[in-house]
Amino acid sequence: MRLVFDSLTGNVRRFATALAREAGGLPVGSVRDAPPAPGEGFLLLTYTFGSGQVPDSTAAFLREHGAGLRGVVASGSYHWGENFGRAGDRIAAQFGVPLVARLNKGGTAADRAAVLAWLAGQGKESSAAWVSPVGAERTNEWIPGLN
Repeated sequence: MRLVFDSLTGNVRRFATALAREAGGLPVGSVRDAPPAPGEGFLLLTYTFGSGQVPDSTAAFLREHGAGLRGVVASGSYHWGENFGRAGDRIAAQFGVPLVARLNKGGTAADRAAVLAWLAGQGKESSAAWVSPVGAERTNEWIPGLN
């Protein structure tokens, strides 16, 4: 499984590279780098733009390589209310893949652990059987933390 990220501020890039390192050296690259090989599955990590939109660069990448998409991680800010990480909801619905995690800004160690658990389950079971901890019940509750 490859990690493909799209990052505006660097938060998603830092999360993706830390995740790749913690996963034992998964291949990781930007939507602007060489694309995944045909048939190669990838986890997309992206940000939310404007009032919940998918960034144009992410949408363009998915138009060409969406067949390999296996899951999505989206970042944003708790302060955006219902639009927090909304790009992930939109991508997950459009491509029928799980929203693996929703990150507040650069994410936390707990977010990386959740995504690592999902990655570890790939190949062992169908991603359709995996239940996203963020996709099922969405609230606008803000939980203070270190972010």
